[in-house]
Amino acid sequence: MTIRHFRFVHLYTLTLLIALLVLTGTADAQKRKKGKAKKAAAELTGRPVMWEPVDIDSRDLFYGPGGRELEPDLSRVTFIKKESGGANKKYRIRDAAGRIWIAKLGIEARPETAAVRLLHGLGYKTEINYLVPTLRIPGKGTFRNVRLELRPDNVDRKGEWKWKQNRFSGTQELQGLKIMQIFMTNWDVLDKQNEILEVQTPRGKELHYVISDLGRTFGKYGNNNLPIIYRLGRKTGNPKPYSKASFIKGFDDDGRIRWGIKGKNRGIYRDVTVGDARWLLDKLSRLSDSQIADAFRAANYSPAEVDMYRTAVKRRIRELRDLVSDDRFARRE
Repeated sequence: MTIRHFRFVHLYTLTLLIALLVLTGTADAQKRKKGKAKKAAAELTGRPVMWEPVDIDSRDLFYGPGGRELEPDLSRVTFIKKESGGANKKYRIRDAAGRIWIAKLGIEARPETAAVRLLHGLGYKTEINYLVPTLRIPGKGTFRNVRLELRPDNVDRKGEWKWKQNRFSGTQELQGLKIMQIFMTNWDVLDKQNEILEVQTPRGKELHYVISDLGRTFGKYGNNNLPIIYRLGRKTGNPKPYSKASFIKGFDDDGRIRWGIKGKNRGIYRDVTVGDARWLLDKLSRLSDSQIADAFRAANYSPAEVDMYRTAVKRRIRELRDLVSDDRFARRE
């Protein structure tokens, strides 16, 4: 073995050892992180709530979960700090009423506002947000179509919950929430987008399991299922591709639904059944045309865009109705 060959083998072996140590350290860190997360989840106290029965017909989908009373007072805005994390720029601000808000800029602001309102209309727990057509933040500038998300005094953020393992695993409310992600073409369904909110209510402490980031909705999924390039073709907050995007392909012999989606994280939808769709359809069918339109009007879409979204949402509700009324499934029940 020449000296040059020896040095190459030595360097190659050293590189492998370093890579092994890094991978081992990363794996150990991930195990510790998961262990801490499980411990933190076990220590949470309070009544867990993801969804609860509501009078859907009377829900206000324009003002949303905060109602008219929590609408931000922007007569005076105070900049607090820039928020870190996420693909969109965010600022923490205080309004004239002393309330703290996270101002989210960019293309995700409008679809997220509408998504929160649809989920709220069905009875799901959500964040409180509003879309501001124009907002001036002192020292930062003037921005259009800004989503303001409230940070209430009675709410503590306790960390993420996981799609595949949580307190609602196996329940129809969780399955319904999964369907709603496809319904709204949410192509960014990750655990890190979920949040457990510890809320002090008149009924006592509650743990609200919410999806905190719904910005990648109301567009379309990618064009393929290939690694990495599955991102190609994805759209956010665009009514034209949303109107044309595929939703349901059918169902298998065991009643599981075949979805017309492509891209990452499709695995969490594989256990969703026609029975789960029937549970959700019962709620969606009670939304009026005006309520659906209000969800998108609240997000400052134009009248033409609101009409396109309303029509597309109604089409998807019809697809669910056709699915659950399919004779092949009805005969098996």
